[in-house]
Amino acid sequence: MSKTQKITKMFKILASLRKNRKVVFGTTAYVLALFISVFVLLNYPPSSKKIGYAEPLLPPSPEHILGTDILGREMIVLLAEAVINSTIIGLTAASIGVLVGSLLGFVGGYYGGRIDYVSRVFTDVFLSVPSLLFLILISSLISSLGKQLNIVEVGLLIALFAWTWPARQVRAQALSLKERDFIYLSEISGERKLEIIIREMMPHMIPWMTASFVNAFMSAILTEAGLSILGLGPQTDMTLGMLLWWPLNNAAMYRGLWWWWIFPLAAFIYMFFSLYIVQIGITEIINPRSRVV
Repeated sequence: MSKTQKITKMFKILASLRKNRKVVFGTTAYVLALFISVFVLLNYPPSSKKIGYAEPLLPPSPEHILGTDILGREMIVLLAEAVINSTIIGLTAASIGVLVGSLLGFVGGYYGGRIDYVSRVFTDVFLSVPSLLFLILISSLISSLGKQLNIVEVGLLIALFAWTWPARQVRAQALSLKERDFIYLSEISGERKLEIIIREMMPHMIPWMTASFVNAFMSAILTEAGLSILGLGPQTDMTLGMLLWWPLNNAAMYRGLWWWWIFPLAAFIYMFFSLYIVQIGITEIINPRSRVV
């Protein structure tokens, strides 16, 4: 494939993403949430997320738009910080997971032989274990040692299991791509195998890798929420999971403190729904037969 053909293919992929209404809608919705979060953090003083800033457990009012929590902190500021921090965790885990998984999938699928066998067995072993259970055990061990994880460390921890499905999916596609004529022409023209993977195979896999990235992003946010609700999340940083842990740990539902849990839950559903819409749109691009509307 010539350089001009590669550039043309890239532009076609970008154009297909821009034309898909679901991708545009989901991306816009998610970016809007990030924009609002940044706006809130820039317009509220840093002290508004500190203990004792206001009277505890105040319901929403013109002075406190989303109310305050049990420590007197502004809920709107905590929610804005949680959206950004959860996004950082998702980006960290998804980026590392897709990068490592794609590398293993391409190398195993294209090289074949013993390399493929070892990478496939390694991937299958990680796929066979319950990842959330192992993450709980690892997080519990770290907590027992007196170490508190920050948002980047939580993202790295989740990335330990985020590479498995991208590796399997990319390997399956690499096995098909290496039988194509343009790969054969690249081989007889003297290109090295690593160059063929990067220059010839990867451009064809961008939609698949993008879909894997979105899936890993959603999974990371869900996993962080699960860990945080169990009290194993980033204790020093506010995330959507930690923001749900506080009302659950203090029986907010039974005490009628609806604003303490409903806004974090709504934000969590909103973010997940936005990413899910993007994932559906990318799936329609990859497989047009899956399109419903």
